[in-house]
Amino acid sequence: MIKYTMAKHNYEILKSRFRGCLLGSLLGDCLGAPFEGDEITAGEKTVIKNYLDKLEEPNFKGPIKRYTDDTAMTRSVAKALIDKPEPDFKFMAKLFVKEYFLEPNRGYGQNVVTVFKKLKHNKFENIYKPASEQFDGSGSLGNGGAMRIAPIALFYFDNYNSMIDAATKATKITHTNPLGVNGALLQCIAVQESLLSEHEVKLDVHNFVKVLLHRMKPFEYEDDEDLDGIMEEPYREKLLTIQNLLQRRYDRDELYDEILETLGNSISAPGSVPTAIYCFLRACLETSDFKKIFRNTVEYAIGLGGDTDTIASMAGAIAGAYVGEENLNHHVIKHCEKYEEMIDLADNLLASSQGEISNKAS
Repeated sequence: MIKYTMAKHNYEILKSRFRGCLLGSLLGDCLGAPFEGDEITAGEKTVIKNYLDKLEEPNFKGPIKRYTDDTAMTRSVAKALIDKPEPDFKFMAKLFVKEYFLEPNRGYGQNVVTVFKKLKHNKFENIYKPASEQFDGSGSLGNGGAMRIAPIALFYFDNYNSMIDAATKATKITHTNPLGVNGALLQCIAVQESLLSEHEVKLDVHNFVKVLLHRMKPFEYEDDEDLDGIMEEPYREKLLTIQNLLQRRYDRDELYDEILETLGNSISAPGSVPTAIYCFLRACLETSDFKKIFRNTVEYAIGLGGDTDTIASMAGAIAGAYVGEENLNHHVIKHCEKYEEMIDLADNLLASSQGEISNKAS
């Protein structure tokens, strides 16, 4: 059960969790990026563990971990909500395009680059038209909408309907396929549910999935012609798979192949958003230690291979929103590019969500 009362009346908890969410997203992105596209062997899992262990050492010095398009677009969503809290989706689209042309080498996919170029060429006359023309008019079902959606879950933490409306409109700037949109909605709902979960009792992972199943039901219809033969309720089916996986107390390595086969590790929203949610819930099932929950979530997401930066970023956002900033390793945070800006964005996003006067994000 979502508990808005806790969130409304404890500003410091919210501040920690807003920061935890955006920093968690950044960490997942920066730490997962070096392994993107890899097929992870047992040996490489050891490499990932040692890599994260090394970054946690207080005196370790190494090059700053660069963020990718995941964080670039997340920052733009946050800035748009801070500067235009009404909100203004044309302004958000302009920030996406401005950010891309300032730094195009952040790993953007070619399809979204095409959207940005059309938006710029058409002077943002219709911000949804370029995305709707993708893939012969079916739109993209990639995870690009989901990967950047966390700031919307934070900003509308106490207004579910407004959150869903804003998440839909923000996603459709680049992804109009129902699977792409619904994947972003599922990620957004998961972040909100995580943000508002109490710490006084161990997270009930099975109830968490039940809430997501209930929330997703209105968005998936049996006779939706747009799905073109794809199973009618793909996200609810994946959530039921997560339920099944969580009920089986095997070592997670024993389930590795099954997880890849049933949940996926791809760039599609159906093949990555449920995976990110599973990584978080599996970590919560294994330990009550909040620091370990975050570390295990990100390590497990990276260890599945494939689209590691995005899956780890989405999983990190969910986990960070739950455990809060104080349970993220600050030695690791300092290895990530623009971490201080993400803290400022989180604080300004919270202030803006409360209607408070705040410094505009730079």
